[in-house]
Amino acid sequence: MGGTTLVSGLLAGCSAPDAESTAKDVSAEAAVAAEWNVLRARLHDAFALGVAGEFDAGTTVAEDTFARFEQATGEWGAHEKLEGTSETHYEEFEEAVGQLKTRLREENTEEMSVELGLGNEHLREAQVQLVGERNVRALDLQLLGTRLENAAMVAAAGNLSGARTIATRALSAFEDGDLRDALESANEETYGAFEHAAKTMVRAAKNGKADVVANQSNDAVTAAVSGSYGLGTENVGGAGHIAVMQAQAFDANALASLGGPSASFAHAATLNGYRIRAADCTRLVARGETKRAAKVAEDIFADFEASDAHEALEEGDEDAYEGFESGLEALTTASESGDGTAVEEAVSKVDTNLRAGIETLGTGVQPAILQAGFFRARFADALERHKRGESDAAATVAQSLFARFEKNELDMHETLEGTSEQLYDRFEHEHLKEGLIPALKGNGSGASAHFEGAMQALLDFETKAASASVVAGAEASFMAGRAFDAAVVAKLGDAKRANAIVEATFAHFESGAGGYHEALEHADTDRYESFEAALGNVGGADDTYAKAVEFGHEAVESVSAVVTNTGGDFGGAAATIVQDSFSQFERSEVHESLESGDKNAYESFEAKLTAYADALDSGEDVDSANDAFATAALRAEFAVVGELDKAPVGEAKKESGEESKTKLKGGPNVQKGVPDAADHVIDVKAVSFDPEKLRIETGDTVAWKHVGGEAHTVTAREESLPEGASYWASGGFDSEKKAVSGWDAGKGAVQSGQSYVHTFETKGTFEYYCIPHEAAGMTGTIVVE
Repeated sequence: MGGTTLVSGLLAGCSAPDAESTAKDVSAEAAVAAEWNVLRARLHDAFALGVAGEFDAGTTVAEDTFARFEQATGEWGAHEKLEGTSETHYEEFEEAVGQLKTRLREENTEEMSVELGLGNEHLREAQVQLVGERNVRALDLQLLGTRLENAAMVAAAGNLSGARTIATRALSAFEDGDLRDALESANEETYGAFEHAAKTMVRAAKNGKADVVANQSNDAVTAAVSGSYGLGTENVGGAGHIAVMQAQAFDANALASLGGPSASFAHAATLNGYRIRAADCTRLVARGETKRAAKVAEDIFADFEASDAHEALEEGDEDAYEGFESGLEALTTASESGDGTAVEEAVSKVDTNLRAGIETLGTGVQPAILQAGFFRARFADALERHKRGESDAAATVAQSLFARFEKNELDMHETLEGTSEQLYDRFEHEHLKEGLIPALKGNGSGASAHFEGAMQALLDFETKAASASVVAGAEASFMAGRAFDAAVVAKLGDAKRANAIVEATFAHFESGAGGYHEALEHADTDRYESFEAALGNVGGADDTYAKAVEFGHEAVESVSAVVTNTGGDFGGAAATIVQDSFSQFERSEVHESLESGDKNAYESFEAKLTAYADALDSGEDVDSANDAFATAALRAEFAVVGELDKAPVGEAKKESGEESKTKLKGGPNVQKGVPDAADHVIDVKAVSFDPEKLRIETGDTVAWKHVGGEAHTVTAREESLPEGASYWASGGFDSEKKAVSGWDAGKGAVQSGQSYVHTFETKGTFEYYCIPHEAAGMTGTIVVE
């Protein structure tokens, strides 16, 4: 990150005269050991994020590390080679990663350190068995370089205290072990450069100089890589350097994730606004305003064609893109003909495909927060209909929203419950299920208060679960939706009420709008002023709809302004990590080794690294670009040691996966896809169930859908079954003991494209787990009410 010239002369390497005679001569083994070093670095990443107080980000890193390890199949893959080298180290490593994830969730830094040490040590011991102690010393030194890079990552995120702790721990590890003496003996100049950089980082972090921490981290990595050639063989040094770059790429990804939402989120927010606008067509057609409804659909299409969200959706999910556009065409046709049923079907198609796009473009809680904004807009729309005497129509909207909430669309149900059970109860029970819906079915008494209460509960959820920049995306959708509501009401002949809607929307924004007001004003003063002016113009306008369209454009641009302001800084810093890594590579010994080893692997490596830096800088497709580079780096590790044909990627990996799939069987209630009858769907990820805890009602059917990783099981804990409940598990076993032995025989597996389905008929709390991944903390809970 912004390196100096202190050690620029060291990049050519510093091989010791006796390196080849004292270190074990290895080839493909060096590539595998280097890949294990990436895993060691990732454990330190997760720990570093926890030290910095970013426990959620650290948990994500730990989970991703385990997932990548599980997917690293093939004879020379990290997973199978570790298991083949030492079953003990393999099992203990997996358990340590799972426990590290748990301790991060608990925010227990003391136990985090313990689990980090265990995971790191078991990998190191396996490395020693594979490539010998002297080669592992070279990898140890490179790992220290990546640990100091972690300090720079945390400093870039604004946590100098955490950076100091991380740098101090790395420096102590260097000074307290025998690595210091080994490096000093091999090359005194490199030793001095590394120690100077590490000590300078500690002082700079203490003095609040993040730029110095960044500069010196580059020098530390450079010295660590250079020094490694004097401690181990050229193959270990070269493959290890590629692994260092892979670790730096993961650091950049972690840093970017701390910097707020990306441009992709802004595009997802744009799609959310289209959902709200499309829903208005149903009401307009019902009131005979077929031409206006058709124009709404046409204008959505025109806006989309000119929007940056167009390309983002097309590239992110082509099926959703095509489905959305065909849905708009159907909506236009149905609106023109006045066919209410066809309009509802077209609106549903538009909404389904836009939700798919939002899931693709959003990350974490973002889709759920956007869904909350959508719900708020729809509740506001229903409230208007209730106030105009259309209580039956309002009840239909409310009941539809409740059904969609129960289906966990865009994960809002589970995210809301996981964020705050109190807010969950306020929204679902107090205001919706036991308040609004009964009121609308009766005489309507208290309905308005429950509408307002439900909307406020959702706003409180937004602000509790997400940052102001993410809330801005939801509230921009909501406010634009209210402007279009005003246009609908004006079209129906009530200009006074239309003005009142605009005034209330303006008051909401002035009161803060969940942090949206301040975020926009801070991000771009000019945009803030034009946003307010455009909203004010909606009220009292002769053509309220045209002014609402103009305000809708301002709302879209406002989210882009907020996202650029909150996410761009870390994205730029993250891109700098990768760019500096590339610069070091261009001057290093491994550059020539890789280019001469395999031209295609070399060119792919450089191309994917460049693309990743660009993605970080733009905030677009960061995760996929990181994945692509990680694959290219893995191939490069094998290419640089002359063993590209053994690289565990491509066809070899595919064949391995296919072979393992044929050996496993599901059993009763394991089926292809997810049945329509399922009331709830739990995503079965690489090492977690999402949601981890689910609250349902008696008689509800739950489907566990495989979405990531290798084969899983869904296995109830027999000892915790409520009284009167029958035992259940994927595979149809009638006891936990049989389920465990069945898994050993290859039965009860839930694999890609499949789901396990179970209906709960007994009240109580049910605990369950995945047999092969229990050590990684893959457990879940179902509460049946």
